[in-house]
Amino acid sequence: MSVHYLALRDVAERIGITEGTARGYSGRGILPEPDALTGSGPRAVRGWLPETIDTWQAQRPGRGARTDRAQP
Repeated sequence: MSVHYLALRDVAERIGITEGTARGYSGRGILPEPDALTGSGPRAVRGWLPETIDTWQAQRPGRGARTDRAQP
């Protein structure tokens, strides 16, 4: 049985953002660590399990949330 991983384009589609935004999230370390890498070095292709992205998305604060303030 093969494991299906999401490419960056698939991640973007799954969470409703553009591929460019997903690339930016990846470059700034906002996306979770990939579950798999194919190849090596800077050109390695990253892959995420669908459940990794779903869990990460569910835990993200809403748009405009102030994460720099202490919770009451």
